[in-house]
Amino acid sequence: MTALLEPGRYFADGNFAITEGALVGGCRFFAGYPITPSSEVLERMSERLPKLGGHFIEMEDEIGSMAAIIGASNAGAKSMTATSGPGFSLMQENIGLGIITETPTVVLDEMRAGPSTGIPTRVGQGDVMQTRYGSHGDLAPITYAPNSVQESFDITIEAFNSAEKYRQPVIIASDQVVGHLSEVLEVKPLEEYDVVQRMMRKHDDEKGVFSYTEDYVPMFVAGTGFRGNVDSLTHDERGYPSNEASVEKEMLEHLLGKVKKNEEKIVKYEEFLVEDAEVTVVAYGITSRAAKQAVRIARKKGLKVGLFRPITLWPFPQRRIEEIAGHTREFIVPEINYGQYSHPIREYSRSETREIHFPPGAIPDYGVILKEIEGAFK
Repeated sequence: MTALLEPGRYFADGNFAITEGALVGGCRFFAGYPITPSSEVLERMSERLPKLGGHFIEMEDEIGSMAAIIGASNAGAKSMTATSGPGFSLMQENIGLGIITETPTVVLDEMRAGPSTGIPTRVGQGDVMQTRYGSHGDLAPITYAPNSVQESFDITIEAFNSAEKYRQPVIIASDQVVGHLSEVLEVKPLEEYDVVQRMMRKHDDEKGVFSYTEDYVPMFVAGTGFRGNVDSLTHDERGYPSNEASVEKEMLEHLLGKVKKNEEKIVKYEEFLVEDAEVTVVAYGITSRAAKQAVRIARKKGLKVGLFRPITLWPFPQRRIEEIAGHTREFIVPEINYGQYSHPIREYSRSETREIHFPPGAIPDYGVILKEIEGAFK
């Protein structure tokens, strides 16, 4: 096990897939604190990384974990951590640090039942809004939500690529069931994976540490001779702090704009029978699998219903939702929470939006979703 995963078919769980996908994506530093249900990622990283020339460290808590991967990234290593709801809450300030310092990292938040300690071993989807608004200030987060073992592998590679392209923390919002279910995982020959390599500078050039007119400026590696400043305060392109509102405006418009103007490249989704749907179910993660079964049964009954599955929760797939709203009269949004992703659906659609609240702790019942679909056609 000294090399990356050999091509072939594996019977594996989601946490195995995320770990191996991260290694293919170039992860060579992991810092984390054990927390159910993501601990298997930490455990496997502790075994795999040293054999690949990488580094693993178990931190004292999630605050330190997030700080450590930001530091490692600035030292040149593609870096990752893994946690669940309570730990994700602790990471929020340092996620903001990663945003303002434009430091690429990947954070796995494997959602479980909450709030607080909740039910550590059971599923939830209560962190959706936290992945968008958890840290203070204005943010443009990128958050992926896989719904299978295969997608857990593939999306983790993409998360590392997005972190590099847009120089910021990227979140994988998986859930307890997806992390622990076992399915077939297909691994292609490694040369077939598109892996974005870290571009870095080693000496002074004409560019500043940052650029507010370009989406991407290569990073420098601390200690290799490049003279620059990386600061958590509002800063100019040289990285030096400023109290000027004009600098804050320039910096924020860059941080938000580099994601906003590339939304069409970032946003991913899956559609199932949406083209003629009069009612569209919007679901993500494990809930989308129950929703797809409900849609299949409803179609057999002659009901024109489809499924829209956001793979990127954020940026929100605004344009496509607006297009679907042109022919669908109602959206149904099942979630393992008491209404979170339904809010942006309402914001960007004039269609009626119906929520289905599944209490955290159990896999959603497709029969409940089917009943709501049938009710929408009465």
